[in-house]
Amino acid sequence: MSSSRILKWLTGSFELILAIPLLGAAIVIGSWYSVLGLMFVLHLVTLILSSKNREPIYGSVLGIVTSLLAWIPIVGWVLHLITAILLMVSASQKSQHPSNPTYPV
Repeated sequence: MSSSRILKWLTGSFELILAIPLLGAAIVIGSWYSVLGLMFVLHLVTLILSSKNREPIYGSVLGIVTSLLAWIPIVGWVLHLITAILLMVSASQKSQHPSNPTYPV
């Protein structure tokens, strides 16, 4: 399993935890919103690795958007939930292109 797929499972799990209404809010507010900055960085790293491995990037892109907008109460909950689902779906899919660097684009 590639490192980008592992990171998708990891960030998807984190997003799912943050989507739990009271627990997620407590984590975000209790960390003074710094957990959203950490998630931004994790989604960015996942995006770069997924792009490099020619894997779907839509979950990581939405994760970045979620990290920027999650401070809005109801919007944050919905975005965390959708992002978690998309990341886990993309992590479970097999890569459509081999990770061979000589593969033509």
